[in-house]
Amino acid sequence: MFNKKFFFQNTNIAAKDLKKNIATTKQVFDLLKLDIQNFELPLLTSFEKSYEFDFSINIIKKFSKYKNIIIIGMGGSILGTKSIYSFFKKKIKKNVFFFDNLDPNLQSAYKKIKKIQNSCFIVVSKSGTTLEVLTNFFTIFSKNLLKNKLIVITEKRISPLTELGNKFKAEIIEHKDFIGGRYSVLSEVGMLPSALMGLKIKDFKNLDKLLKNKYFISSLIHNVAYIYTLSSKGVKNSVLLSYDAKLNDLCYWYQQLTAESLGKKGKGITPIVSYVPKDHHSLLQLFLDGPKDKFYTFFNSEEKFVKYHVPQNNLSKETEFLKNKSLESIIKAQSDATQKVFKLKKIPFRKIIFKKNDEQELGSCFTFLVLETILLGRLMKINPFDQPAVEDVKVETKKIISK
Repeated sequence: MFNKKFFFQNTNIAAKDLKKNIATTKQVFDLLKLDIQNFELPLLTSFEKSYEFDFSINIIKKFSKYKNIIIIGMGGSILGTKSIYSFFKKKIKKNVFFFDNLDPNLQSAYKKIKKIQNSCFIVVSKSGTTLEVLTNFFTIFSKNLLKNKLIVITEKRISPLTELGNKFKAEIIEHKDFIGGRYSVLSEVGMLPSALMGLKIKDFKNLDKLLKNKYFISSLIHNVAYIYTLSSKGVKNSVLLSYDAKLNDLCYWYQQLTAESLGKKGKGITPIVSYVPKDHHSLLQLFLDGPKDKFYTFFNSEEKFVKYHVPQNNLSKETEFLKNKSLESIIKAQSDATQKVFKLKKIPFRKIIFKKNDEQELGSCFTFLVLETILLGRLMKINPFDQPAVEDVKVETKKIISK
């Protein structure tokens, strides 16, 4: 995935500006690496194989017997797990249901969940007070449904969620207080559900190895320098083009990571998720001929499917070019064509292509994008780990509901 060609193209950046920012980014990276070595960024310990989980093999065995997994969370507490499930859905032999929003139309889903047999439940909230998580939990909970079938992942302190967990004799797993939700994908938050899905959770973690990989480091420094330079010149919109449906949720995870980490003090990058080729017929005109305030990341995979080919029956002369073409080859042609036109129009883009489609590759992508975000925060001189403005909305919401 990460090689000497994993750089942005068509940036139209002056060579001297780019050279200067690459040098600055390298200096910032060297300081970050020292912080990692000196345990100054404890949240990144969860990206290392040596990280000790707050759950045992016995808990995995106890809950692995369930065919259905129902997960309740919001934002970073669930987006990482959802992206992992979507990525590996074809190999996972269990049904996984996600409740990650409040929606009155979910009433039928609540009723369905209550009737599903052979199910366990995972409820995730770092604070244990997340309004949406508690609301969804209260909506579906019942003593018979949850008793001895519930896992709660939260900080080790008294909260509404820990009280509910104790009531239903749940396994209460610690959400480390030094790991923010959007950085928690390789901690207990994402790895316990992944273990229950039958995935190799140790394979996701390769921070030590990646920090010794020259192509990974070179790619990281150059990509951060490009994004920082583009942003400083007013190109502040990051469009995530997903050409593979299994990567849509990964894009949503990355969207939150970028928006919540960098959107502070009047600064930030606006991430926009675009499903393609569907959006070729709605947004591509804007992307190609609209304001030049956007840069793009192509997400795709080279996974081999049981190929469906367009049958030759009923093809006209105008559509003969589709004869026996696979859906994958048609989508790839659309992606390649878009990149070709982007080059002609000098539109900046890069591409992340999954080739192995395994835990190690997805874990490397998580690690790369997290380090990229932290480095951008340092270059922008903002704290990439808090979200102070969001707290204002939480306070006002509680005031309104309490009236």
